[in-house]
Amino acid sequence: MESRREFLAGMLAVGICPAPTWADAGSPTYLSAAKLPDGSYAMYGLTETGSTAFRIPLPGRGHAAAAHPSRPEAVAFARRPGTFALVINCAEKRQTATLAAPPGRHFYGHGAFSADGLRLFTTENDYEAARGVIGVWDAERGYTRIGEFESGGIGPHGIEIMPDGTTLAVANGGIETHPNSGRTKINISTMRPNLSYVSVAGNMIEKVENDSDHAKCSIRHLAVTGDGIVAFAMQWQGSQSLHPPLLGFHRRGQAATLLKAPEQAHRRMQGYAGSVAVSLAGNLAAITSPRGGIMQVFDLDRGSYLQSYSAPDICGVSMASSGFAATTGSGEFRRTGGAFRTADALHACAFDNHLVRIA
Repeated sequence: MESRREFLAGMLAVGICPAPTWADAGSPTYLSAAKLPDGSYAMYGLTETGSTAFRIPLPGRGHAAAAHPSRPEAVAFARRPGTFALVINCAEKRQTATLAAPPGRHFYGHGAFSADGLRLFTTENDYEAARGVIGVWDAERGYTRIGEFESGGIGPHGIEIMPDGTTLAVANGGIETHPNSGRTKINISTMRPNLSYVSVAGNMIEKVENDSDHAKCSIRHLAVTGDGIVAFAMQWQGSQSLHPPLLGFHRRGQAATLLKAPEQAHRRMQGYAGSVAVSLAGNLAAITSPRGGIMQVFDLDRGSYLQSYSAPDICGVSMASSGFAATTGSGEFRRTGGAFRTADALHACAFDNHLVRIA
């Protein structure tokens, strides 16, 4: 019996070799960056139950990744203010390209592919001009940079493609930073975060700003339901004696709705939502706080709090086939809908902030 390699070589010779898919990378459901016990870093591919599909070394700390919608390829972003992103062939476990931020820029740790996978969009800081930029990269031609446009605000972080395939949702956190000042937040007194909707061609479509009472709620991360509701997670930059909402959701053309748990449970979030996800059915949203060791779930249809789950250093969260999956800084992978207190899988690593679901 001929080997798979011989079989594929024969097919390639006659021009009918099938294109590789995520099945060739072990059929992962999620991607997550992690720190290993020896101090090195890696990107994990995780299955629906949390087992390892692959583990690929990274040269430094990763933040989030963007998964190509069809081929087994991911772009791993350095934690901000990183100036590089790595394109990785996950089936062959090798780097195929490097994205370098233009001079005067750094990445914000997130990116999103177009629906057809032909373009990659990256959130960037033009730190001398104190403006947010969306970089555009050609994913079919070695990830060459082919354009850019304004994000609609300062400090763009999370970015997602909308279900229409022609619109990007961008979380402009509103916080000005500069590499010369490290991670110092320069403009807290004047910050104006917003959720912007921008066409893939760069045209501003709609912008939603927090009111004056919530102007210091930095909009950081996004999740989008199949029918176009955007859930956004926020991080409070004001007085620690105040405890404003950390979750909002919005449908284009309407006002945004802000949600929070009952006061005692809400205070456990410590003013920090590290990640957000929506359920497969689109009726639930979850936010996490590694500071508080808590994940909270909300009903988007009713605009109400449902319940909390506790796990030390929990942050990564994503939709699962039922409910949500989450990762922690102690290497745990947990799912709601069952015994959440028990990890479905435990890895010898510290998972970073985000758990990205592969489309």
